[in-house]
Amino acid sequence: MTKVFQTQQEKFWAGEFGDEYCERNVGQQRIASRIALYSKILAQCNNVSSVIEFGANIGLNLMAIRSLLPDTELAAIEINKSAVEHIQNWGGTSEIYNTSILDFTTERSWDIALIKGVLIHINPEMLPQVYESLYRASRHYILLAEYYNPTPVEVDYRGHSGKLFKRDFAGEIMDIYPDLRLVDYGFVWRRDPVFPQDDCTWFLLEKSICECRIRI
Repeated sequence: MTKVFQTQQEKFWAGEFGDEYCERNVGQQRIASRIALYSKILAQCNNVSSVIEFGANIGLNLMAIRSLLPDTELAAIEINKSAVEHIQNWGGTSEIYNTSILDFTTERSWDIALIKGVLIHINPEMLPQVYESLYRASRHYILLAEYYNPTPVEVDYRGHSGKLFKRDFAGEIMDIYPDLRLVDYGFVWRRDPVFPQDDCTWFLLEKSICECRIRI
């Protein structure tokens, strides 16, 4: 039975283009660059024992986090079946949800809800729903890393229209949920001589009312 998606963007990533993306994004250098990034970010987090990634693709971000926090419970949400098979073959996650982010529901939460390079591919009309899902899934932190632009703009994506959108994602989610506070933010650059990554700006947000937070 063919899955019926809510948006054209979901169908795009669940299908052949998503399969090809999986094959383009393998390699130890990609993991090394992520380890360099997450080592900076996770050093600012307290008591992280669980992480869920929204749109995990083949699991490179989770692999990097596993190398830094080997005892942390990891979970993944991924729409593309081929990508899910990569994660399953790796074997480092306790839960894998092979579903669209727009269909994802859960009663539990994780210390960090992570999304990287995915919000830019969500239909803009559905962003409030994704923001809510991230917020609900986070027990303590939300970590997002995306293309940034101060105002919403659409960009051609490998010859496809309606598939990539830049905006101030962090600012928007903070406006909706005023208990979120900014811990830190930064930029990674594709021309970094040692740890290159696709250009994106990352934001670490914390639920300021979280009772489990420890200050030293």
